[in-house]
Amino acid sequence: MALALPDFPWDRLVPFRERAAQHPDGVVDLAVGSPVDPTPELVRRALAEATDAPAYPQTSGTPELRQAIADWYGRRRGVSLEPRNTLPTIGSKELVAMLPTLLGVGAGDVVVHPTRAYPTYEVGARIAGATPVAADDPDEWPTGTRLVWLNSPRNPDGQVLDVAFLRRAVARAREIGAVIANDECYAELNWADDRPAPSILDPEVIGDSRRLTLSVYSLSKQSNLAGYRAAFVAGCGDLIAELLEVRKHAGLIPPLPVQRAMTAALSPEGDADVAAQKERYRARRATLLPALARAGFRIDESTAGLYLWATRGEDSWASVDRLAGLGIVVAPGAFYGEAGREHVRIALTAADERIAAAAARLEASSNP
Repeated sequence: MALALPDFPWDRLVPFRERAAQHPDGVVDLAVGSPVDPTPELVRRALAEATDAPAYPQTSGTPELRQAIADWYGRRRGVSLEPRNTLPTIGSKELVAMLPTLLGVGAGDVVVHPTRAYPTYEVGARIAGATPVAADDPDEWPTGTRLVWLNSPRNPDGQVLDVAFLRRAVARAREIGAVIANDECYAELNWADDRPAPSILDPEVIGDSRRLTLSVYSLSKQSNLAGYRAAFVAGCGDLIAELLEVRKHAGLIPPLPVQRAMTAALSPEGDADVAAQKERYRARRATLLPALARAGFRIDESTAGLYLWATRGEDSWASVDRLAGLGIVVAPGAFYGEAGREHVRIALTAADERIAAAAARLEASSNP
């Protein structure tokens, strides 16, 4: 029996991509947040040096990797962890899609996700046979909820949840006996502060207990490792042990060369590469944001992450069509729930020359 999953949304963009490709100066694809800048040399060197890997790697990750993850949380997020509180994954989308199943969530259970959300939170609930519910207010999370997804900084709109909200959310999840997981993969790309966005594992959020609480993180964005499928989950030791046991049975193991590369990326030496990449995105944002404003778009939220959340007060598909006529491809907010139907998500993941081309086209459209 086939799973009752929604249509894969990106297929609906094909005709708009085809139209945009007809622009005489070529297409500028700002629809998908896939990095285009080089993977840091430090990381590539670690990968190359680990390619002689004939034996099966550890599902738990090498001791060096688990320690590097714990050290990174302490250094960059103000969170104290032991290696047993960490676990590498094969990218973060795999974990988002499979976490309900790995936790034994199923029919009759509820999985809560944000009202504007990356579609995989809902998909993961449906794969497990659970009921997805979109709700941002913790007071609206129903009893019977087994898993709550937060996403801060949020895809698609760049909203950052503050410590006070995270504290309230964790308290409510514990009250109803639900696991709460925050997808934090854009934390380093915080435009309102030089510091990363708050983690759900911050002691000001969870107090002295990590019970039922998980932080999910990816190196795709901060270190240009999307092609490596390099991510991890950290938090409650009991939950990490439970996930590890199931993943051992399922053979969900990041390749050893990738584990070595992750260890390098998470080292103190890797922090400089992350800072340099953030500045590349900051410059692209500074180029694109005013051009969008002059072309009649209002930018909402967008205080962190790889995207600008823009609206002209019209249906998102009308904005997609309008921009395709300029040779620019963006994602309709409708992909991310009913709450996004009048917005478009515009990625900063294009080469500087393509970002400049998009800005020039937007400027020309505002001055016909």
